Amino acid sequence: MKTIDELLADGVSGKRVFVRADLNVPLADGTITDDGRIRAVLPTVKALADAGAKVVVASHLGRPKGAPDPAFSLLPAAERLGELLGAPVAFAQDTVGPAAHDAVDGLQPGQVAVIENLRFNPGETSKDDTERGEFADRLAALADVYVGDGFGAVHRGHASVYDLPARLPHYAGYLIATEVGVLKKLTEDVKRPYVVALGGAKVSDKLAVIDQLLGKADRLLIGGGMAYTFLKAKGYEVGISLLQEDQVPVVTEYMERAEKQGVELLLPVDVVVSRTFPDLKTKAPTENTVVDADKIPADQEGLDIGPKTRELYASKLADAETVFWNGPMGVFEHPDYAEGTKAVAQALVDTNGFTVVGGGDSAAAVRTLGFDENAFGHISTGGGASLEYLEGKTLPGLAALED
Repeated sequence: MKTIDELLADGVSGKRVFVRADLNVPLADGTITDDGRIRAVLPTVKALADAGAKVVVASHLGRPKGAPDPAFSLLPAAERLGELLGAPVAFAQDTVGPAAHDAVDGLQPGQVAVIENLRFNPGETSKDDTERGEFADRLAALADVYVGDGFGAVHRGHASVYDLPARLPHYAGYLIATEVGVLKKLTEDVKRPYVVALGGAKVSDKLAVIDQLLGKADRLLIGGGMAYTFLKAKGYEVGISLLQEDQVPVVTEYMERAEKQGVELLLPVDVVVSRTFPDLKTKAPTENTVVDADKIPADQEGLDIGPKTRELYASKLADAETVFWNGPMGVFEHPDYAEGTKAVAQALVDTNGFTVVGGGDSAAAVRTLGFDENAFGHISTGGGASLEYLEGKTLPGLAALED
Protein backbone atom coordinates (compact mmCIF):
# COMPACT_ATOMS: atom_id res chain seq x y z
CA MET A 1 0.00 0.00 0.00
CA LYS A 2 1.57 3.28 -1.10
CA THR A 3 1.22 6.15 1.34
CA ILE A 4 0.65 9.85 0.96
CA ASP A 5 4.28 10.50 1.86
CA GLU A 6 5.32 8.76 -1.36
CA LEU A 7 2.85 10.88 -3.30
CA LEU A 8 4.16 14.07 -1.74
CA ALA A 9 7.74 13.03 -2.49
CA ASP A 10 6.83 12.70 -6.17
CA GLY A 11 5.23 16.16 -6.13
CA VAL A 12 1.57 17.12 -6.34
CA SER A 13 1.71 20.83 -7.15
CA GLY A 14 -1.13 21.67 -9.53
CA LYS A 15 -2.50 18.11 -9.52
CA ARG A 16 -6.15 17.42 -8.72
CA VAL A 17 -6.13 15.04 -5.75
CA PHE A 18 -9.37 13.29 -4.84
CA VAL A 19 -9.50 12.60 -1.10
CA ARG A 20 -12.14 10.07 -0.07
CA ALA A 21 -12.71 11.23 3.50
CA ASP A 22 -15.23 10.23 6.14
CA LEU A 23 -17.14 13.38 7.02
CA ASN A 24 -20.11 11.38 8.27
CA VAL A 25 -20.57 13.56 11.34
CA PRO A 26 -23.61 13.63 13.64
CA LEU A 27 -25.95 16.57 13.02
CA ALA A 28 -28.69 18.09 15.17
CA ASP A 29 -30.86 20.59 13.31
CA GLY A 30 -28.05 21.14 10.82
CA THR A 31 -25.42 21.70 13.51
CA ILE A 32 -22.44 19.35 13.90
CA THR A 33 -22.41 17.84 17.40
CA ASP A 34 -19.06 16.02 17.05
CA ASP A 35 -16.42 17.11 14.50
CA GLY A 36 -13.96 14.33 15.34
CA ARG A 37 -14.07 12.77 11.88
CA ILE A 38 -13.42 16.10 10.20
CA ARG A 39 -10.43 16.76 12.42
CA ALA A 40 -9.15 13.26 11.71
CA VAL A 41 -8.72 13.93 7.97
CA LEU A 42 -7.15 17.37 8.49
CA PRO A 43 -3.50 16.20 8.39
CA THR A 44 -4.00 14.65 4.95
CA VAL A 45 -5.93 17.57 3.47
CA LYS A 46 -3.54 20.14 4.90
CA ALA A 47 -0.42 18.30 3.72
CA LEU A 48 -1.78 18.09 0.18
CA ALA A 49 -2.89 21.73 0.14
CA ASP A 50 0.44 22.89 1.55
CA ALA A 51 2.19 20.96 -1.22
CA GLY A 52 0.18 22.84 -3.86
CA ALA A 53 -2.40 20.20 -4.76
CA LYS A 54 -5.92 21.07 -5.85
CA VAL A 55 -7.73 19.05 -3.21
CA VAL A 56 -11.16 17.56 -3.93
CA VAL A 57 -12.73 16.14 -0.75
CA ALA A 58 -15.61 13.70 -1.00
CA SER A 59 -17.64 11.75 1.55
CA HIS A 60 -21.01 10.29 2.40
CA LEU A 61 -23.21 11.45 5.28
CA GLY A 62 -26.05 9.40 6.67
CA ARG A 63 -28.25 7.16 4.55
CA PRO A 64 -30.06 9.20 1.90
CA LYS A 65 -31.97 7.15 -0.66
CA GLY A 66 -29.72 7.76 -3.68
CA ALA A 67 -31.16 11.23 -4.29
CA PRO A 68 -30.48 14.75 -2.95
CA ASP A 69 -31.86 15.34 0.53
CA PRO A 70 -31.09 18.64 2.31
CA ALA A 71 -31.09 16.89 5.69
CA PHE A 72 -27.93 15.01 4.63
CA SER A 73 -26.05 17.81 2.89
CA LEU A 74 -22.31 17.99 3.45
CA LEU A 75 -22.39 21.79 3.55
CA PRO A 76 -22.02 21.99 7.37
CA ALA A 77 -19.03 19.63 7.17
CA ALA A 78 -17.48 21.68 4.38
CA GLU A 79 -17.88 24.86 6.41
CA ARG A 80 -16.32 23.24 9.47
CA LEU A 81 -13.43 21.93 7.40
CA GLY A 82 -12.77 25.47 6.20
CA GLU A 83 -12.80 26.75 9.78
CA LEU A 84 -10.30 24.11 10.86
CA LEU A 85 -8.06 24.75 7.86
CA GLY A 86 -8.27 28.48 8.36
CA ALA A 87 -8.96 28.93 4.66
CA PRO A 88 -12.05 29.08 2.42
CA VAL A 89 -13.37 25.74 1.14
CA ALA A 90 -15.43 25.70 -2.06
CA PHE A 91 -18.61 23.62 -1.96
CA ALA A 92 -20.24 21.95 -4.94
CA GLN A 93 -23.97 21.30 -4.67
CA ASP A 94 -23.77 18.11 -6.72
CA THR A 95 -21.44 15.11 -6.92
CA VAL A 96 -20.37 14.79 -10.55
CA GLY A 97 -22.51 17.42 -12.29
CA PRO A 98 -21.79 20.97 -13.48
CA ALA A 99 -21.37 22.35 -9.93
CA ALA A 100 -18.71 19.76 -9.09
CA HIS A 101 -16.78 20.43 -12.31
CA ASP A 102 -17.03 24.19 -11.81
CA ALA A 103 -15.76 23.92 -8.24
CA VAL A 104 -12.82 21.74 -9.22
CA ASP A 105 -11.98 23.78 -12.32
CA GLY A 106 -11.96 26.92 -10.18
CA LEU A 107 -9.36 25.59 -7.72
CA GLN A 108 -5.93 27.15 -7.60
CA PRO A 109 -2.96 25.15 -6.26
CA GLY A 110 -3.31 24.82 -2.49
CA GLN A 111 -7.08 25.26 -2.46
CA VAL A 112 -9.75 22.80 -1.33
CA ALA A 113 -13.24 21.93 -2.53
CA VAL A 114 -15.86 19.60 -1.07
CA ILE A 115 -18.39 17.96 -3.35
CA GLU A 116 -21.89 17.07 -2.17
CA ASN A 117 -22.84 13.84 -0.40
CA LEU A 118 -21.76 10.91 -2.58
CA ARG A 119 -24.84 8.93 -1.59
CA PHE A 120 -27.04 11.49 -3.34
CA ASN A 121 -26.07 9.49 -6.44
CA PRO A 122 -27.45 5.92 -6.59
CA GLY A 123 -24.24 4.74 -8.27
CA GLU A 124 -22.28 5.17 -5.05
CA THR A 125 -23.92 2.29 -3.19
CA SER A 126 -25.32 0.30 -6.11
CA LYS A 127 -24.98 -3.48 -6.05
CA ASP A 128 -24.75 -3.39 -9.84
CA ASP A 129 -21.09 -3.34 -10.93
CA THR A 130 -21.85 -1.44 -14.12
CA GLU A 131 -23.83 1.33 -12.41
CA ARG A 132 -21.23 1.66 -9.71
CA GLY A 133 -18.44 1.67 -12.29
CA GLU A 134 -20.11 4.41 -14.32
CA PHE A 135 -20.30 6.61 -11.24
CA ALA A 136 -16.65 5.86 -10.46
CA ASP A 137 -15.74 6.90 -14.03
CA ARG A 138 -17.47 10.24 -13.54
CA LEU A 139 -15.71 10.78 -10.21
CA ALA A 140 -12.38 9.91 -11.81
CA ALA A 141 -12.91 12.73 -14.32
CA LEU A 142 -12.58 15.17 -11.43
CA ALA A 143 -9.08 14.12 -10.42
CA ASP A 144 -5.59 12.99 -11.36
CA VAL A 145 -4.78 11.08 -8.17
CA TYR A 146 -6.78 9.25 -5.48
CA VAL A 147 -6.06 9.31 -1.75
CA GLY A 148 -8.11 7.01 0.44
CA ASP A 149 -8.52 8.42 3.94
CA GLY A 150 -12.10 7.56 4.91
CA PHE A 151 -11.41 4.71 7.30
CA GLY A 152 -14.98 4.64 8.53
CA ALA A 153 -16.08 3.54 5.05
CA VAL A 154 -13.37 1.05 4.04
CA HIS A 155 -15.59 -1.92 4.88
CA ARG A 156 -18.03 -0.80 2.18
CA GLY A 157 -17.60 -1.87 -1.45
CA HIS A 158 -18.89 1.47 -2.71
CA ALA A 159 -17.91 3.30 -5.87
CA SER A 160 -15.76 5.97 -4.23
CA VAL A 161 -14.14 3.47 -1.87
CA TYR A 162 -13.59 0.39 -4.02
CA ASP A 163 -14.06 1.16 -7.72
CA LEU A 164 -12.51 4.62 -8.00
CA PRO A 165 -8.99 3.69 -6.78
CA ALA A 166 -8.67 1.25 -9.71
CA ARG A 167 -9.13 4.16 -12.11
CA LEU A 168 -6.44 6.48 -10.70
CA PRO A 169 -2.99 6.28 -9.11
CA HIS A 170 -3.90 5.57 -5.50
CA TYR A 171 -2.40 6.15 -2.06
CA ALA A 172 -3.39 5.75 1.58
CA GLY A 173 -3.82 8.95 3.57
CA TYR A 174 -2.41 9.52 7.05
CA LEU A 175 -5.58 8.47 8.84
CA ILE A 176 -5.89 5.11 7.11
CA ALA A 177 -2.18 4.41 7.59
CA THR A 178 -2.55 5.17 11.30
CA GLU A 179 -5.72 3.09 11.72
CA VAL A 180 -4.20 0.06 10.00
CA GLY A 181 -1.05 0.36 12.10
CA VAL A 182 -3.14 0.40 15.28
CA LEU A 183 -5.23 -2.59 14.23
CA LYS A 184 -2.09 -4.57 13.53
CA LYS A 185 -1.09 -3.95 17.15
CA LEU A 186 -4.37 -5.60 18.14
CA THR A 187 -3.88 -8.64 15.92
CA GLU A 188 -0.12 -9.23 15.55
CA ASP A 189 2.39 -9.67 18.41
CA VAL A 190 -0.10 -8.36 20.96
CA LYS A 191 1.27 -7.29 24.34
CA ARG A 192 -0.49 -9.05 27.21
CA PRO A 193 -2.68 -9.02 29.17
CA TYR A 194 -4.98 -8.19 26.24
CA VAL A 195 -8.38 -7.01 27.46
CA VAL A 196 -11.39 -6.32 25.24
CA ALA A 197 -14.45 -4.41 26.49
CA LEU A 198 -17.55 -4.77 24.33
CA GLY A 199 -20.86 -2.99 24.71
CA GLY A 200 -23.57 -1.50 22.55
CA ALA A 201 -27.12 -2.52 21.88
CA LYS A 202 -27.06 -5.73 19.83
CA VAL A 203 -25.06 -8.84 20.61
CA SER A 204 -25.52 -9.93 16.97
CA ASP A 205 -23.32 -7.00 15.88
CA LYS A 206 -20.45 -8.35 17.97
CA LEU A 207 -20.73 -12.14 17.54
CA ALA A 208 -18.15 -12.43 14.78
CA VAL A 209 -15.58 -10.37 16.63
CA ILE A 210 -16.19 -12.31 19.87
CA ASP A 211 -15.66 -15.50 17.89
CA GLN A 212 -12.25 -14.24 16.74
CA LEU A 213 -11.21 -12.73 20.06
CA LEU A 214 -11.90 -15.91 22.04
CA GLY A 215 -8.65 -17.19 20.58
CA LYS A 216 -6.70 -13.98 21.10
CA ALA A 217 -7.86 -11.95 24.11
CA ASP A 218 -7.14 -12.79 27.75
CA ARG A 219 -10.30 -11.12 29.06
CA LEU A 220 -13.62 -10.06 27.56
CA LEU A 221 -15.74 -7.55 29.49
CA ILE A 222 -19.35 -7.45 28.33
CA GLY A 223 -21.72 -4.52 28.92
CA GLY A 224 -24.39 -2.43 27.26
CA GLY A 225 -27.63 -3.78 25.85
CA MET A 226 -25.86 -6.86 24.50
CA ALA A 227 -25.09 -8.03 28.05
CA TYR A 228 -28.71 -9.02 28.70
CA THR A 229 -28.60 -11.78 26.09
CA PHE A 230 -25.62 -13.22 27.97
CA LEU A 231 -27.44 -12.88 31.29
CA LYS A 232 -30.48 -14.60 29.78
CA ALA A 233 -28.19 -17.43 28.64
CA LYS A 234 -27.19 -17.87 32.28
CA GLY A 235 -30.86 -18.36 33.12
CA TYR A 236 -31.42 -14.92 34.65
CA GLU A 237 -34.59 -12.83 34.43
CA VAL A 238 -33.78 -9.75 32.31
CA GLY A 239 -37.18 -8.02 32.50
CA ILE A 240 -37.85 -5.72 29.55
CA SER A 241 -34.14 -5.18 28.84
CA LEU A 242 -32.79 -5.40 25.32
CA LEU A 243 -32.72 -9.06 24.40
CA GLN A 244 -31.96 -11.09 21.28
CA GLU A 245 -33.57 -14.37 22.25
CA ASP A 246 -32.49 -16.08 19.04
CA GLN A 247 -28.83 -15.48 19.94
CA VAL A 248 -28.99 -17.17 23.35
CA PRO A 249 -27.73 -20.56 22.02
CA VAL A 250 -24.74 -18.89 20.30
CA VAL A 251 -23.90 -16.85 23.38
CA THR A 252 -24.12 -19.98 25.54
CA GLU A 253 -21.64 -21.72 23.25
CA TYR A 254 -19.25 -18.76 23.43
CA MET A 255 -19.33 -18.76 27.23
CA GLU A 256 -18.52 -22.47 27.22
CA ARG A 257 -15.67 -21.93 24.74
CA ALA A 258 -14.25 -19.10 26.82
CA GLU A 259 -14.14 -21.32 29.88
CA LYS A 260 -12.43 -24.14 27.98
CA GLN A 261 -9.86 -21.81 26.44
CA GLY A 262 -9.04 -20.05 29.68
CA VAL A 263 -10.44 -16.70 28.55
CA GLU A 264 -12.10 -14.65 31.29
CA LEU A 265 -15.53 -13.64 29.99
CA LEU A 266 -17.01 -11.26 32.51
CA LEU A 267 -20.64 -10.17 32.71
CA PRO A 268 -22.26 -7.46 34.83
CA VAL A 269 -22.78 -8.44 38.47
CA ASP A 270 -25.17 -5.55 39.05
CA VAL A 271 -27.16 -3.20 36.82
CA VAL A 272 -29.04 0.08 36.98
CA VAL A 273 -32.70 -0.54 36.12
CA SER A 274 -35.77 1.57 35.44
CA ARG A 275 -39.37 1.04 34.40
CA THR A 276 -39.08 3.59 31.59
CA PHE A 277 -36.48 4.50 29.01
CA PRO A 278 -35.04 7.98 29.66
CA ASP A 279 -35.83 11.03 27.55
CA LEU A 280 -32.56 11.72 25.73
CA LYS A 281 -33.67 15.16 24.56
CA THR A 282 -34.69 16.75 27.84
CA LYS A 283 -32.41 14.51 29.92
CA ALA A 284 -34.94 14.82 32.72
CA PRO A 285 -34.04 12.89 35.91
CA THR A 286 -35.41 9.36 36.10
CA GLU A 287 -36.41 6.91 38.79
CA ASN A 288 -33.96 4.03 38.88
CA THR A 289 -32.44 1.50 41.24
CA VAL A 290 -29.39 -0.74 41.35
CA VAL A 291 -30.05 -4.49 41.52
CA ASP A 292 -27.92 -7.60 41.30
CA ALA A 293 -27.70 -8.93 37.75
CA ASP A 294 -29.74 -12.02 38.67
CA LYS A 295 -32.52 -9.97 40.29
CA ILE A 296 -33.77 -7.69 37.49
CA PRO A 297 -37.52 -7.10 38.06
CA ALA A 298 -39.74 -8.44 35.30
CA ASP A 299 -41.22 -5.00 34.59
CA GLN A 300 -37.89 -3.10 34.40
CA GLU A 301 -34.97 -2.81 32.03
CA GLY A 302 -31.25 -2.58 32.55
CA LEU A 303 -29.82 0.72 31.30
CA ASP A 304 -26.27 0.69 32.70
CA ILE A 305 -23.80 -1.48 34.53
CA GLY A 306 -23.91 -0.99 38.30
CA PRO A 307 -21.22 0.25 40.73
CA LYS A 308 -19.90 -3.22 41.61
CA THR A 309 -19.48 -4.01 37.92
CA ARG A 310 -17.73 -0.70 37.28
CA GLU A 311 -15.26 -1.51 40.02
CA LEU A 312 -14.79 -5.07 38.76
CA TYR A 313 -14.20 -4.00 35.16
CA ALA A 314 -11.78 -1.25 36.21
CA SER A 315 -9.77 -3.83 38.16
CA LYS A 316 -9.65 -6.12 35.13
CA LEU A 317 -8.38 -3.26 32.96
CA ALA A 318 -5.81 -1.96 35.44
CA ASP A 319 -2.90 -4.24 34.47
CA ALA A 320 -3.74 -4.50 30.76
CA GLU A 321 -0.92 -3.97 28.27
CA THR A 322 -3.37 -3.83 25.34
CA VAL A 323 -7.03 -2.73 25.45
CA PHE A 324 -9.69 -2.54 22.75
CA TRP A 325 -13.02 -0.99 23.70
CA ASN A 326 -16.03 -0.89 21.39
CA GLY A 327 -19.52 0.00 22.55
CA PRO A 328 -20.86 1.94 25.56
CA MET A 329 -21.74 0.20 28.81
CA GLY A 330 -25.15 1.86 29.03
CA VAL A 331 -27.31 4.69 27.76
CA PHE A 332 -24.45 7.16 28.17
CA GLU A 333 -26.41 9.95 26.43
CA HIS A 334 -28.40 10.39 29.66
CA PRO A 335 -26.53 11.43 32.84
CA ASP A 336 -28.38 8.88 34.97
CA TYR A 337 -26.93 6.03 32.90
CA ALA A 338 -23.50 7.33 31.88
CA GLU A 339 -21.49 6.19 34.88
CA GLY A 340 -20.67 2.72 33.53
CA THR A 341 -19.31 4.06 30.25
CA LYS A 342 -17.46 6.78 32.13
CA ALA A 343 -15.88 4.20 34.46
CA VAL A 344 -14.57 2.11 31.57
CA ALA A 345 -13.22 5.20 29.80
CA GLN A 346 -11.49 6.30 33.01
CA ALA A 347 -10.00 2.82 33.46
CA LEU A 348 -8.49 3.09 29.98
CA VAL A 349 -7.03 6.48 30.87
CA ASP A 350 -5.57 5.09 34.10
CA THR A 351 -3.88 2.03 32.60
CA ASN A 352 -0.31 2.24 31.33
CA GLY A 353 -1.09 -0.08 28.43
CA PHE A 354 -1.87 0.69 24.78
CA THR A 355 -5.55 1.66 24.63
CA VAL A 356 -7.80 1.80 21.57
CA VAL A 357 -11.30 3.25 21.56
CA GLY A 358 -12.97 1.46 18.66
CA GLY A 359 -14.94 4.24 17.01
CA GLY A 360 -18.70 4.71 16.73
CA ASP A 361 -20.60 5.36 19.95
CA SER A 362 -17.50 4.69 22.07
CA ALA A 363 -15.63 7.54 20.42
CA ALA A 364 -18.68 9.80 20.73
CA ALA A 365 -19.00 8.87 24.40
CA VAL A 366 -15.38 9.77 25.14
CA ARG A 367 -15.90 13.24 23.73
CA THR A 368 -19.41 13.70 25.16
CA LEU A 369 -18.26 12.75 28.64
CA GLY A 370 -15.41 15.27 28.52
CA PHE A 371 -12.34 13.05 28.35
CA ASP A 372 -9.09 14.32 26.85
CA GLU A 373 -8.68 12.42 23.58
CA ASN A 374 -4.90 12.47 24.03
CA ALA A 375 -5.29 10.35 27.15
CA PHE A 376 -6.04 7.32 24.95
CA GLY A 377 -3.59 5.50 22.71
CA HIS A 378 -5.92 5.83 19.73
CA ILE A 379 -9.54 6.75 19.05
CA SER A 380 -10.72 5.09 15.87
CA THR A 381 -12.95 6.86 13.36
CA GLY A 382 -14.54 3.64 12.14
CA GLY A 383 -16.37 1.36 14.54
CA GLY A 384 -17.74 -1.02 11.91
CA ALA A 385 -14.49 -1.05 9.95
CA SER A 386 -12.45 -1.75 13.09
CA LEU A 387 -14.70 -4.65 14.07
CA GLU A 388 -14.60 -6.22 10.61
CA TYR A 389 -10.80 -5.95 10.54
CA LEU A 390 -10.63 -7.72 13.91
CA GLU A 391 -13.03 -10.33 12.58
CA GLY A 392 -10.42 -11.14 9.92
CA LYS A 393 -12.50 -9.90 7.00
CA THR A 394 -11.06 -8.37 3.85
CA LEU A 395 -12.05 -4.70 3.76
CA PRO A 396 -12.79 -3.55 0.19
CA GLY A 397 -11.43 -0.05 0.72
CA LEU A 398 -8.10 -1.35 1.99
CA ALA A 399 -7.84 -4.03 -0.68
CA ALA A 400 -8.38 -1.34 -3.34
CA LEU A 401 -5.38 0.61 -2.06
CA GLU A 402 -3.04 -2.35 -2.33
CA ASP A 403 -0.72 -2.28 -5.34
